[in-house]
Amino acid sequence: MEDIKTLILELHEVGAVKFGEFTLKSGLLSPIYFNLRVIISHTVLLREVSRLLYKHAEEAEVKFDCVCSDVDTALPLATIICTNHDHPMLMRRKEANDYGTKRIEGVIKAGDVCLIVDGVVTSGSSVLETARLLEKEGLKVKDAVVLLDREQGGRDMLEAEGITLHPVFNISTLLDVLLDAGRIDPATRTSVKTFIEGNQTFTKSPGSSRRASKPKRSISPEVKEKRVCKELSYRERAALPGVSPMASKLLSLMEEKKSNLCLSADVIESKELLELADTLGPYICVLKTHVDILEDFSPETGSRLLKLAQKHNFLIFEDRKFADIGNTVKHQYEGGLYKISSWSHMVNAHAVPGPGVVKGLQAVGQPLGHGCVLIAEMSSQGSLATTEYTQSVVEMADDFPDFVFGFICISKVSCKPEHIHMTPGVQLQCGGDGLGQQYITPDDVIFSRRSDIIIVGRGIIKSEDRKKTAEEYRRAGWEAYRKRISTH
Repeated sequence: MEDIKTLILELHEVGAVKFGEFTLKSGLLSPIYFNLRVIISHTVLLREVSRLLYKHAEEAEVKFDCVCSDVDTALPLATIICTNHDHPMLMRRKEANDYGTKRIEGVIKAGDVCLIVDGVVTSGSSVLETARLLEKEGLKVKDAVVLLDREQGGRDMLEAEGITLHPVFNISTLLDVLLDAGRIDPATRTSVKTFIEGNQTFTKSPGSSRRASKPKRSISPEVKEKRVCKELSYRERAALPGVSPMASKLLSLMEEKKSNLCLSADVIESKELLELADTLGPYICVLKTHVDILEDFSPETGSRLLKLAQKHNFLIFEDRKFADIGNTVKHQYEGGLYKISSWSHMVNAHAVPGPGVVKGLQAVGQPLGHGCVLIAEMSSQGSLATTEYTQSVVEMADDFPDFVFGFICISKVSCKPEHIHMTPGVQLQCGGDGLGQQYITPDDVIFSRRSDIIIVGRGIIKSEDRKKTAEEYRRAGWEAYRKRISTH
């Protein structure tokens, strides 16, 4: 503790923490401001911060294979840690590089556990975004070590996402040390505490992982305990009072068939599509189509798909990715050449156009008992669907509980058991395809990331024995699900 007290006083001495009136990026007027960038000019202090970060991770018995920071404040800290202790280092870019879409620099070994190093955590969104980028590269993230926790909800948000935050000290400790040393007066301490308590960035109601849309009061330990996501079986979730008809049907089907496998049937001929549906139908819960790449689509294709879905008890998901104004998507969904609503049980949409896109689809699909999933994250390298966007998508879904029943995502984005999570880019081995697609394993998706459905395309379609391979994926996904249920 003496090391931490000395460090806090030195940080104040060099201007890394200041008191007064400061306008934050959010527009809020804050009585406290942190600028850790100044420590790069104080080499002794820089080394001490790095030492304490590593020591704190050691004391918490954090296990990791490599370390990652962003290109900002934490980069020199992570560099010192890695060079002093011989750990491989990765670096997150704020933007993709000029010649590609790469956001993580360094030698990446899929399956390695990566420790995130950062300076100050407020909402936790920066740490979470880094974690998502690392996970897209096949890495695992369980912990983040930071110098300071501002106690504004970041720790709780990261915990809800399966990441443990290890701060060297929090803002309460900082204020107490500076008050005892006579660096601040009681009025300043009270002002900062009031600001922190009145400007929480994250709260979570039972069954929800939504980011607070306005400042909230601090959360008591008793309430936090009640807000832990409870792991329910597919069958239990299907019977929940608030679950949508489509979610209930799909969850029940998954339990009945013991399958959480969605086949992505990206083929260009109707004959092959129908053969896939008939041959692999017994192994899947959902057949995902890209009808607009078929070179010979006809209304008969849709009607025959429906008959095969009834024969083998699976649902059809047209991966149309609607992304236009409500009136346009309404016509795209029910009319045109494909008449998607006449044969597809579910569709998906981007949230970029706003709620109008969902309203247009809902007007057509809900009377038919159909449903929609929103694209919260994508498996392609360099995807722009990052943390803030994902949180907004989850909030939009909550406004359409009878029609939007889940998400396309890389890992669980909502704690509501009524929401179904579907994850693309799945293969039995980690890797990529050279075109930006990043692959993750069924166990990683279902067990570690707590998604619900694995979406597999080329891993099955390119196989010499499609039936055998489909069964391998079905079994792998189901075993990961049973393991998840038994350990939560």
